[in-house]
Amino acid sequence: MKKIIGIVLCLLGITSYAQTGVVKGKIIDKQSEKAISGAIIMLTGNDENQTTSDEEGNFTLSQIPVGRQSISITFAGYESTSVSDLDVTTGKDNLLTISMTEQFNSLDEIVITSAPNKTKAVNKMAVVSTKQFSPEEVTRFSGGRSDVARLVSNFAGVATSDDSRNDIVVRGNSPSGMLWRIEGMPVPSPNHFSTLGTTGGPVSALNPNLLANSDFMTSAFPAEYGNAIAGVFDLGFRKGNPDEYEYMISAGAYPGLEFMAEGPLGKKGGSFLAAARYGFVGVTGLAGTEAQPNYSDISFNIDFGKSKLGNFSLFGIYGTSDIDFLGKDIDKEDPFAAQDEDGFAKSSFGSFGLKHNLELGINSSLKTIIGYADSGNTYKNDRYYDFGTPDENKLRFQDVDNSESRVTFSTLFNSKLSKKTTFRAGLLLENYTLKADVQTRDRQQDTDGDGYADLVQIVNNNGNYNIIQPFAQGQFRLTEKLTFNAGVHGQYFSINKEFVFEPRTALSYALNATNTVNFGYGLHHQSVPVPILFLNEFVNGNQVQSNKNLDLVQSQHYILGYDVRLAKKWRGKVELYYQDISKAAVESFPSSYSSLTEGADFGYSIDKTSLLSKGKGHNQGIEFTVEKFFSEGYYGLFTTSLFESKYKGSDNIERNSPFNNGYVINLLGGKEFKIGKEKKNVFSIDTKFTTAGGRYYTPVDLAASNNAGYEIKDDANAFSKQYDPYLRLDVKFGIKINSKTKKRFHQFYIDLQNVTNHTNVFTKEYNRLTNSVNQKDQIGFSPDFGYKFQF
Repeated sequence: MKKIIGIVLCLLGITSYAQTGVVKGKIIDKQSEKAISGAIIMLTGNDENQTTSDEEGNFTLSQIPVGRQSISITFAGYESTSVSDLDVTTGKDNLLTISMTEQFNSLDEIVITSAPNKTKAVNKMAVVSTKQFSPEEVTRFSGGRSDVARLVSNFAGVATSDDSRNDIVVRGNSPSGMLWRIEGMPVPSPNHFSTLGTTGGPVSALNPNLLANSDFMTSAFPAEYGNAIAGVFDLGFRKGNPDEYEYMISAGAYPGLEFMAEGPLGKKGGSFLAAARYGFVGVTGLAGTEAQPNYSDISFNIDFGKSKLGNFSLFGIYGTSDIDFLGKDIDKEDPFAAQDEDGFAKSSFGSFGLKHNLELGINSSLKTIIGYADSGNTYKNDRYYDFGTPDENKLRFQDVDNSESRVTFSTLFNSKLSKKTTFRAGLLLENYTLKADVQTRDRQQDTDGDGYADLVQIVNNNGNYNIIQPFAQGQFRLTEKLTFNAGVHGQYFSINKEFVFEPRTALSYALNATNTVNFGYGLHHQSVPVPILFLNEFVNGNQVQSNKNLDLVQSQHYILGYDVRLAKKWRGKVELYYQDISKAAVESFPSSYSSLTEGADFGYSIDKTSLLSKGKGHNQGIEFTVEKFFSEGYYGLFTTSLFESKYKGSDNIERNSPFNNGYVINLLGGKEFKIGKEKKNVFSIDTKFTTAGGRYYTPVDLAASNNAGYEIKDDANAFSKQYDPYLRLDVKFGIKINSKTKKRFHQFYIDLQNVTNHTNVFTKEYNRLTNSVNQKDQIGFSPDFGYKFQF
């Protein structure tokens, strides 16, 4: 009888364990980033389930019921904080890093509650135009394809009205103005099928399952960020579970097949986290082209734990992709290929870094990163001249072989001088090696008289250049309500030997507990995209790179914002902005061209040489956000951007930029329903509605194109036409199943994208086979699906 009772109790214990989850993590001081020992972490709604952070700031809360749960954190002398609506499951522990802010006045008996973590940036120096996002949001929202770039398209000020690529258009800027950082290290475009100089691509190589909470910035970013004029993706990798091994297997239409593992490493609190993915979207028929795309990637973050020499960690990401476009298999409506061509594209991307954190005294630290990044792409294109006739002849039409590598050294010193003052300073050194070789017959003459345009080398570069960026910045809590940030960023570009200083400042004033106003200003510079910078031009029979000495493009950002806490878990935000751009690259004779119009495709212009740094532009607008944070089983997000994006070429005529959509409206919402006998499982519905003004484009000069045999744009009327408005409705259904007996968790979803099958224009381009201008459309109705198993 005793044995039977023992077995029953054992089974009950297993069931109890399996029907609960674990929340663990680390509590740190937001200013010094040092561990806080003795903080009290409590499960909301259950005062008895609480724990205290140890001397390293670590804590573990066990026996937490599955479902959406919240925790609160308190510590004497600090503003209390909370983390709301954690998704607790039986398959994986929740791992958190929670920062706390020291109270302005040392009155321990007064409890001050700070705003929820999600309303503030991860980077404490970011006060304006910054949105923190979580990895759970990347996979939660409908239409996102598990792509962090598509996630931020839901935020105010961002447009990505092209279903084929994830290029980020921030406040009317070209996507080439973006900066990507991983773990504090600048990296090339982390996307599959990316090309030299671009910042987007058709499929993201970033695995959201490895991301920590991260920041996305749209203007006047702090002094530590440079060589960007549009926006910043500042991404962090989370650490693996330091206490036990966990695994995940998943499959999705766009992310592909994935395996992930994590767990403890060594005896010093270290951990590892690694994942590998292989895409199979082509097999599902959802690629938007008849060709078969192939792509795969791996990501990892290895933390070696704390030692006398500090904390070392090793992180990295690597991806490859390729696709073959065979003309005989291509549909005439294919947006990426033509029936009289064969194209073979390959690309790769990799970034690896060794990070060292060293504590200096009680309130200071030094973070150093040594990294290496590499990106490359090749494209072989064969064209069938006299296509479909007895004289059909195949010739190599274009041959591209580009690779860019960089060695990075960065160091950042952070010191909390007092609870009212924080100081940061650092240095970023980047040494680039560029090997670029582009040969093409496009727009070339027939000098050898064989009846075909010559295959001419328009880019031939094999060399090095450096970018050096020092910075210093401070945060000053002048009063309990007033915070002032100020800093300066420097940038040296070795190609044109230009050095610039950039002041940055931001001010935040809390009118009361629910209303805050803020102001920001920033001067920013960025080099002209590399594919433009190193174009070859024939001068006196010799090839020269006539764009190499172009100035850095200059941008000044002005921001005025207002935040309001509308109600519990509700937030409203309004931002006004103006951006003044100068020193853009334009042609030396009167024309409509500007480098500000480049960067939203797979390539750049190939005939823009002898450019001058005399172009101008501006972006201005107003943005509205109303957000209901996830609580009581539902969430909502409404964002609206009303803006204008204009530029001037060397003809000094103000024109619409191709990114001047005029407006973007997003409406998202979702609801979770507890299901099952014990209400431990979840059925969810998420939806997203997006509409945006059509992009402006330059019409084709049909007569000139027919005469030349290739597309010629009517540049005198550049960006004078506008595509129809973009519109899309997505609906997503999901199920989460928590195991009753083991540490296992299942999740299924189906995401019905563009459920109305609305026709959105992809492009209008010249068809040399029919001597006409054809419209090609974006993907219509497209179902996405996925399954995840954690154990």
